[in-house]
Amino acid sequence: MKSKNIPADIKSKSIKEAQNEIKEIITNLENKETNLEESIGKYNRMMQLNIHIQEEFKKRAKEIKNTNLKK
Repeated sequence: MKSKNIPADIKSKSIKEAQNEIKEIITNLENKETNLEESIGKYNRMMQLNIHIQEEFKKRAKEIKNTNLKK
């Protein structure tokens, strides 16, 4: 999944907000009463959130590296 496919509402989340939503999705997926279609949609959203978190970490790591190189 490419970052360009990530919805704007996910891209606007902080890392903490994305992590909290992932926790909610996992709790929901563990519920045996959730139907398959809903579970697939939630799983896909969780994957998008995960990609967003990875991209944010990469961006922050690059910022830290650039800051350290300037010193």
